Amino acid sequence: MSTSTIVIIAVALILLAILLLVLARTGRKTPESPANEDGIAMVRPATELSPMADPLPEPTVAPGVPVSEIAPAPYPVVPDGPADPLTRMKGLGPKAEAVLNGIGIIQYAQIAAWSEADVARIDPQMGAFKGRIQRDRWVEQARYLAAGDTAGFEAVFGKLG
Repeated sequence: MSTSTIVIIAVALILLAILLLVLARTGRKTPESPANEDGIAMVRPATELSPMADPLPEPTVAPGVPVSEIAPAPYPVVPDGPADPLTRMKGLGPKAEAVLNGIGIIQYAQIAAWSEADVARIDPQMGAFKGRIQRDRWVEQARYLAAGDTAGFEAVFGKLG
């Protein structure tokens, strides 16, 4: 071995000894809670539980309104018949179709039946596509397509894709 190699090893050993000495002086803090057989700290049980939030009130029906008169959901959970390819409508691509499908809208007839109140309720749920229902006239397009009036659709909105 050369002299320079011996000096490098000696310096490294001295630095290692200093590092170990510093670490030994700082020491490690032991956990305040006792450990189990595996050395894992155990948690002490809480002496007092924090109060829970107020429970939600029971749902109620307006007084004097029979349950049979409560309006059903605006759309059936599973509409009759197969899903329509909503992407045939102008301004409605696969991502917007996925959003509509996610809220239960799968057919032209459902969109064609929307009132202004329905549009106002559904539009905020469209996320990045908010405003498209009115701007691209989805309800009007859906009325043509639900009726099977391809010629009428194409006369107003252009060729179907």
